[in-house]
Amino acid sequence: MARGKKKEELTLEEKLEQALVPVEEQPYEVSGNWCWVRLGHVCEIAMGQSPSGTDVTDDENYTPLIGGASDMGELYPTASRYTKVSTKLSKKDDIIVCIRATLGNPIYSDGEYCLGRGVAGIRTICCGKEYLRYFFKTFEQYLYDNATGTTFAQVTGKVLAKMPFPLPPLDEQQRIVEQIENLFAKLDEAKDKVQEAIAQYGLRITSILHKALTGDLSLEWRTMHETTKENWEIKKIKDVCKPRAGYAFDSKKFQNHGCQIIRMGNLYGGVLDLSRSPVFICEDEIDEKMIDRAKIKHGDILITLTGTKYKRDYGYAVCIENPENLYVNQRILCLTPNENINRDYLLYYLQSNIFRDIFFSNETGGVNQGNVSSKFVENIEIRIPPIEEQRVIVRELNNMLLKEAQAAELAGCVLQRIDLMKKSILAKAFRGELGTNNPEEESAIELLKTILAET
Repeated sequence: MARGKKKEELTLEEKLEQALVPVEEQPYEVSGNWCWVRLGHVCEIAMGQSPSGTDVTDDENYTPLIGGASDMGELYPTASRYTKVSTKLSKKDDIIVCIRATLGNPIYSDGEYCLGRGVAGIRTICCGKEYLRYFFKTFEQYLYDNATGTTFAQVTGKVLAKMPFPLPPLDEQQRIVEQIENLFAKLDEAKDKVQEAIAQYGLRITSILHKALTGDLSLEWRTMHETTKENWEIKKIKDVCKPRAGYAFDSKKFQNHGCQIIRMGNLYGGVLDLSRSPVFICEDEIDEKMIDRAKIKHGDILITLTGTKYKRDYGYAVCIENPENLYVNQRILCLTPNENINRDYLLYYLQSNIFRDIFFSNETGGVNQGNVSSKFVENIEIRIPPIEEQRVIVRELNNMLLKEAQAAELAGCVLQRIDLMKKSILAKAFRGELGTNNPEEESAIELLKTILAET
């Protein structure tokens, strides 16, 4: 190849030598009438450049700004900021790709956007935009493998320009896109059905709990034992539990070892997570008052009493099994069930919307923080069947909820399988293995020569 020549001085053969990827650098073998080329020779690449902060605005009359992944939807930009002075611009039908922190995530540009430093615009001169987008979805790992940076992964313009690109004949490109989209449409249809089933999971759980706690689930048992719901009693929570309102531990004494203090964040979502921002207090600091009010016993149920107002993101009930030196902080109610109630029956009640609707009906607090008092919770009334019927209800609930959980887990596995199938389809597509290639078609080398002759 001639050295020192400007691009316009190169012969077609020299341009071709620069554009083609040497055999030893090709990621894999492709069909005979395809060729591996450097992306920068068949696409125009515009590396993003952030505008001055003083030019960024919320005024929609200016140019929308794409700074990074947060401004990108599934297929198109979702800009929320604008700029008075544009730097680098994308045009309609360009592909916008993340090049900083999150890499890849290709989307279509459906208009003119200012490109910030977290993205690049790719304009094809050799293929359709759909083929180019699927290419970037398939080769995202290449970007990560060739990124620089320590705090954030960053892809340079040089890396993008040298990126190997499998170029088939134009007609084959279109057939590949059509085949991908046909196969994806079938998978998306299946995915929608699975996601719909998952979305119904919470509703089914709510329905099952309601039937159990109103007696429908144990109707057959009552019939067999010639008893009725008239034997159910109405009692306050404090009548069937020993309530404790937690202890206001001095946060200045928190340390990295000792007795762990359970805070509201450890119970978020109704799941005990001791690894979430754990804090401890020295065992020597624990006195009898703390033990009486805050030490957690096996089988205790904890309920969070503070969260975001109107969002119902607290009031979670969690049963603690075999605690070791765990103490409950303030704004968490600890309930120790007595012999008049089955612990699991009480837990199911506290996790039901029957309880949660009553709980949040007494929510107080300011603009953002919601609170429910422990005294109010202690005085909530609960309908309680005889202890033997409680056990029957718990047994039925355990079986039904286990089946629901297994079904939800299976649905999650199906979604993962669908995603893997899509990746497999893309991998085959860019190897020419979808059965669409016509070896009699003119080689993509001729297409490449045409492109290079015009540049």
